[in-house]
Amino acid sequence: MNINSLLNEYWPQVTALSLKLAAALLVVLVTLFVAHLARRAVDRLPDRFDVTLRPVMRSISSWAVYIVGALLVLDVFGINTTSLIALLGATGVAVALALKDTLQNIASGFLLLGLRPFRVGDVIQFGTIMGTVREVGLFTTELDTTDGLRITAPNSAIWGQVLTNFSRNKTRRIEIVASIAYGDDIDRGLTVLRRLVEQEPRILAEPEPSFAVKALADSAVNLQLRAWAANDQYWDVYWSLMQKLKPALEAEGLTVPFPQRELHIVDRVTSRR
Repeated sequence: MNINSLLNEYWPQVTALSLKLAAALLVVLVTLFVAHLARRAVDRLPDRFDVTLRPVMRSISSWAVYIVGALLVLDVFGINTTSLIALLGATGVAVALALKDTLQNIASGFLLLGLRPFRVGDVIQFGTIMGTVREVGLFTTELDTTDGLRITAPNSAIWGQVLTNFSRNKTRRIEIVASIAYGDDIDRGLTVLRRLVEQEPRILAEPEPSFAVKALADSAVNLQLRAWAANDQYWDVYWSLMQKLKPALEAEGLTVPFPQRELHIVDRVTSRR
């Protein structure tokens, strides 16, 4: 059998296969281009659209385009996609069991996005982890800690714990304890705390600040100041009050005590005599 006869026999198959490969390649290129356009469309959503949802919408839109493109490529080669979908459905239970943890993260991600216990930019704490939310994805949530570390936590680990959101409410209460000696005047100590509040314009008038004796400790009388400030000014006001507290107490003639112990020595030999 010579080359001409081989070409005449297999040329139609080669031509058909080449056309299918070209069509499949075209579908792949179009799929990648459309997926890129879908991601860009999500990124260009108006600012009023919640930025917390954007990473998930970007992923979902891309994967939806990829799935449609894969089905089109299979259809180009004549593969029965209906039977393939039925086969995938039959094996879905086994895949779900094998990817139990992954699916749990996806389910937790949808719950976090649906119920919105936090948004991008919120400061949250779950367990021993505390940080600012940077991105909420289908599988994980990324946070930046106060010391500049990036933490990637599985969504299921966040959803399964008690979560504290420090940014949700507009106001936050400041609590400061001032210790004075037992020989000092309590009323003068409370007056110092009131004066500090009056000199701090960032403290809110409502709810009204409160001043009280918190405890009679071992070596000091602990006075407590409770006041409210805007959430975004909480730490600035707290640090300012703490910096002014000691000089204000000393200027009023009050003593900032330190832990003390009285030691009594008993001479057993003398006591026996």
